[in-house]
Amino acid sequence: MASAKILIVDDERQMRLALGETLRRAGFSTSEVSSGAEALTVFGKGDFDLVISDIRMPEMGGIELLSRIKATNQEVPVVMITAYGTIEDAVEAMKRGASDYLLKPFSPDYLEAVVARVLGAPGAETEVERYRIVTEDPQMKQLLSFLKKASATDATVLIQAESGTGKELVARYVHANSPRARRDFVAVNCAAVPENLLESELFGYEKGAFTGASSSKEGKFELADGGTLLLDEISEMSNLLQAKLLRVLQEKEIDKVGGRKPIPVDVRIVASTNTDLGERVRSGSFREDLYYRLNVVPVNIPPLRDRPGDISVLAGYFIRRYGGGREIRLGKGALDALKHYKWPGNVRELENCIQRAVIVCAGIKDEMGAEDLFSPGISTAGAGAGVQPGATVREVEQELILATLKRTGGNRTAAAKLLGISLRTLRNKINEYRQQGVEIE
Repeated sequence: MASAKILIVDDERQMRLALGETLRRAGFSTSEVSSGAEALTVFGKGDFDLVISDIRMPEMGGIELLSRIKATNQEVPVVMITAYGTIEDAVEAMKRGASDYLLKPFSPDYLEAVVARVLGAPGAETEVERYRIVTEDPQMKQLLSFLKKASATDATVLIQAESGTGKELVARYVHANSPRARRDFVAVNCAAVPENLLESELFGYEKGAFTGASSSKEGKFELADGGTLLLDEISEMSNLLQAKLLRVLQEKEIDKVGGRKPIPVDVRIVASTNTDLGERVRSGSFREDLYYRLNVVPVNIPPLRDRPGDISVLAGYFIRRYGGGREIRLGKGALDALKHYKWPGNVRELENCIQRAVIVCAGIKDEMGAEDLFSPGISTAGAGAGVQPGATVREVEQELILATLKRTGGNRTAAAKLLGISLRTLRNKINEYRQQGVEIE
């Protein structure tokens, strides 16, 4: 299955590149084309095991391409991609013979899961299995047991945890274990969308609502109708939008920008934040009434440093995930280094660390050493450059951010990506450090 040949069809260059990179990393062979016509030419010359195509493309759309591929070869599975998420698109694609469809935005993990399922990989994971939480920690197991019970209800969930602990994974776990699992899971990062666009992103807009609105657009609430909506970094939402969100939670209906009448929606809300939302309420930057509406099922994910037993378990899991079937052992030196490091970036940082080490070891050695794990500027003693053991988490975080900025030559976008945080969060951290007198280029 991992050697399967996949044809990717999308008129958006960045999407083609992202799909290709993700699938090649997973061990597949890919060919990428930008149009339906080109896809038919390449498909006729190659022996492909799977076609992944966008639905909305100029000239020849994905539905027509699907029909023509099926007329040529009924056996090749086709997965369709849509950014619109309408039932009509999905139903039409499935009627024409599509094996599955992907709703933008989707994660690399979900893409790999769908491909594995469609290709009939031995042991291909179900939705619940894909979003299981890898842990041996007693407090995490207790949390998951509680969440499994809460998932059976429609109660709103508020996840408060540090960056990198797996807030979206927990949200997907809630969705996968709920009666809504067969409907869509939609995520929106409230910090990543410009404040003046977030309302239309959430609630959609009607044609002519503002300059440039040449057609109507469904918002995230409509896309998630019947399913689950994750509002990530909800602490970054403006007071005006907080008031509108409160009304949605109370009335179960949304008002589109430029709309004439409310639209009923049936959505389960999961909100997440890496800040103390209660403290935001006390400081007046977050509505108290909205906080209590969201905090029906409170979830606090413990940071990785507070569950050291999970470090080796997760490291082994990530080695298997990124090892491509190769046997790579975790040496004693490497394991000691992992256990002594404080992991300010939590599980995401550990995953990045192991993925990088697997690349370093590829074809060279079968045992991972401490020297393979960390980038220059990060000490295996447990902190960033210049921080001694016993330093506070805040100090470790600051040194890690500064070291990453130095490594990227001051490129904040690249640094934020490496750190696994939003650009807005990084900017806030930099401003905070400057106010403390730290010189940052």
